[in-house]
Amino acid sequence: MELSIFTESTEFLTIISISIFMAISPGPDFFMVSRNSMMYNKTAGIYTAIGISIAIWLHVAYSIAGLAILISKSLFLFSIIKYIGAAYLIFIGVKTIFSKSGIQQDVVKDLKGKDIRKFESFKIGFITNALNPKTTIFFLSIFTQIVDKDTSLVVQIIYGGIISLAHFLWFYCVAYFFSHPMILRKFERYQKRIETLVGVALIIFGLKVAFTKAN
Repeated sequence: MELSIFTESTEFLTIISISIFMAISPGPDFFMVSRNSMMYNKTAGIYTAIGISIAIWLHVAYSIAGLAILISKSLFLFSIIKYIGAAYLIFIGVKTIFSKSGIQQDVVKDLKGKDIRKFESFKIGFITNALNPKTTIFFLSIFTQIVDKDTSLVVQIIYGGIISLAHFLWFYCVAYFFSHPMILRKFERYQKRIETLVGVALIIFGLKVAFTKAN
């Protein structure tokens, strides 16, 4: 059964709106990109954003395959994902709090940031998004309640691309903002406090993830 043009247009606009909302809503992804951008450099923030946008495709893939329902209904699978994700966020949070270096001190002084491998930044973004059970629940609701069962596979993949692109564009902007020398100079005076605040935020999100329920 083919969808009407009106239904397809409504569905398309709804996905775009939700994609923007998902991207800009404050959460672990935002704090990870902000953290890497401030503590290292813009490149680190951008590669973290790339990791997040690629992880989106993981959620899209299992949602299209119908595995999102299985994950949400299986207490064992859901628990594994949420506890690993929670532990990771808490680990990075604690690591940030006890970091001996201030926020991009080298950048503030001579516009050169501390080094971090691009793959490491990518991995942080990917793991943070992939192991967030709230993202799993979000995608489950999108592909079961918003996307019509008669929507073609190609269109569903396009929807996934829209969501992934929205995340990348938003977090690219976040990385650019928090790594800008002018912003870093403003934050220099409170650099350790900011690192502590970001670390605490990640720990709080980790605890929230740990207590996330599938239903």
